[in-house]
Amino acid sequence: MKRVRVYFNIHKKCLSIQHKNSKGWRVWRHVSSIGLSDVVFKVSEAGRQRVIREKRKNVHAYIEGTMKAGLSEMSGDIVTYNPYRLPTFVIKDSDTPIYTASEVYVVSRRITASPH
Repeated sequence: MKRVRVYFNIHKKCLSIQHKNSKGWRVWRHVSSIGLSDVVFKVSEAGRQRVIREKRKNVHAYIEGTMKAGLSEMSGDIVTYNPYRLPTFVIKDSDTPIYTASEVYVVSRRITASPH
């Protein structure tokens, strides 16, 4: 399957999926949910600092992984990200930073992760 980046698109109120081509990462499609495997949670610190400084949202955090067909709602840790609170994605219940996961299922803004 294809390696992609996923982020919540605040204008379209859906998930934007990017794939890499010869010009770099480009939006490929929009979906309401997606399953990913071999996941890395990434945050651009420069982008995060710009959000804090300008108090204006911009795309600087995303989930990168391999699209997985057939992965649906699953049990696991709820993951969240708030650039004003912490510099990384975190497990919601404990604020423990999370950098990778074996599988992730994203529906709108809800991220469920199965840790390695």
